[in-house]
Amino acid sequence: MNQTYSIAGVSAVVLATVLVGALGLRISRTTSDFYVASRSVPPRLNAFAVSGEYLSAASFLGVAGLVLAQGSDMLWFPIGYTAGFLVLLAFVAAPLRRSGAYTLPDFAEARLESRAVRRIASILVVGVGWLYLLPQLRGAGLTIRLLTGAPGWLGGLVVAAVVTVAVAAGGMRSITFVQAFQYWLKLTALLVPAVFLLLAWRSDHTPAPVWDERPVFQRSTQVRLDGPLTLTVEEPVRITVTGTVDGRARHGGPLTLDAGTHRIGAGTVLRFPSGARVPLPGTGGAGTAPSSGTNPLSAGREQHGLYTTYGLILATFLGTMGLPHVVVRFYTNPDGRAARRTTLVVLGLLGAFYLLIPLYGVLGRLYAPDLLLTGDTDAAVLVLPQRLIGGVGGDLLGALVAGGACAAFLSTVSGLTMSVAGVLAQDVLPTLGIRHFRLATLPAIAVPTAANAVVSDLPVADAVGLAFAVSASSFCPLLVLGIWWRGLTPPGAVAGLLLGGGSALTAVTVTIAGGAGSGWLHTLLAWPALWSVPVGFAAMVLISLATRDRVPASAAATMARLHLPEALTGHPGPATP
Repeated sequence: MNQTYSIAGVSAVVLATVLVGALGLRISRTTSDFYVASRSVPPRLNAFAVSGEYLSAASFLGVAGLVLAQGSDMLWFPIGYTAGFLVLLAFVAAPLRRSGAYTLPDFAEARLESRAVRRIASILVVGVGWLYLLPQLRGAGLTIRLLTGAPGWLGGLVVAAVVTVAVAAGGMRSITFVQAFQYWLKLTALLVPAVFLLLAWRSDHTPAPVWDERPVFQRSTQVRLDGPLTLTVEEPVRITVTGTVDGRARHGGPLTLDAGTHRIGAGTVLRFPSGARVPLPGTGGAGTAPSSGTNPLSAGREQHGLYTTYGLILATFLGTMGLPHVVVRFYTNPDGRAARRTTLVVLGLLGAFYLLIPLYGVLGRLYAPDLLLTGDTDAAVLVLPQRLIGGVGGDLLGALVAGGACAAFLSTVSGLTMSVAGVLAQDVLPTLGIRHFRLATLPAIAVPTAANAVVSDLPVADAVGLAFAVSASSFCPLLVLGIWWRGLTPPGAVAGLLLGGGSALTAVTVTIAGGAGSGWLHTLLAWPALWSVPVGFAAMVLISLATRDRVPASAAATMARLHLPEALTGHPGPATP
């Protein structure tokens, strides 16, 4: 990639983001503007903002990387991401807006009249938000590293600093305009290069990718390995090596790698001939690939593929409704009907975006298979313009894609920081309005930034899948039962949140920490939704039935407010949180 062009593209995106945010800041005059944009954002603008916020680094970079590495099974990610809004539309959007709440803990307390439920919901909101922030910061670090060669942690730190200033200064009114602008920027950054990439693929006689076997190098390819690596070669291959192979130094001469396992030293440069099959990296032990190409969740998919697929489907279908940065946007709509219209438009916008992502994964498997060795599979979207087109045209398209990636993590990090800081300001710090909200932005972004420097080997889309699993296990039961079942009680909600959400949060924490490397234990912990979601629902229902006398006295009135149009109840919801 041409660093000058790419840095210029990213700088232009940052500058445009600042200018658009300044426009929103100029018309943000009240506390209500700051927190919920005075609940006056029209459906289309809010749909653009929701889409811009939701389409994160996991969508822009991670899904294509997973398709490159693991094939068409990974298409369940974009399907689940989009279908989650269909569930949100059918069961949650309008009633949640009519509740008049600002955050999920607000809704929990208003529905169940329980501070205990609110406190547990607050902890889980912060946990989900931090889990979701991790892959965004990783995507930022990956992009900055490819553009400038700087360490990955530095990119996450820079983005965290920029977002902290933007969120603390502008609030929801400003972020709405920024995120709406960034959706169209991201769509353009994928659509325009995709046209030229398809033309280049056609001119190359449209080679078809191989899914059931290791991919092959379509042309002679040079790969530089930053760290030590263990390679498994399936058939002998003659390559050129500068570096260390199996403990022996090589100085640019030819070498035949026989079938079997080989140890490659750090800094080694390998050149593979056209038609050679890509070796398998990271078979275990010291010197395996430290990256997403040999990610910690892949073992579960290989050993228990059907279970992991259903776990992914359930997590993404049901997890969307509990994502704090998504939910908070529906509080900015004028009423419940507008919230439903917003969700309907979002479905179309996401569908248009996700039609493009698999294309990059397929082309990456053809023209960037070396990313399987370096482990930077999440970088497929960034490197393809230069690989297929090259020259000034490839540099310009690469700069456009880099700008889109920058918009992806900036928009999502902004929304997540806003939602987590809102919960911290209300439930942790003394509530003193905007001043303490601004203070809360510091821990909201600082904790995941620090964790990102430690956890560097989890693929972007996989990490987001873990956040979805926690959300589906905790807030999905709380919202569905809280909105549609009058019999939900505070003890039932507490039990469901602790047993469902708490167990899922524990499972994914152990997964990220590398607590279980393989086998059924690893699979159950890495893909917990299939057992943790039923546990959450069952606990809420059973404990609520056992404590029928604890149904809040205001439950009937609250249910009426959630389901009847605002014109009938005369209760549009408070203008401020």
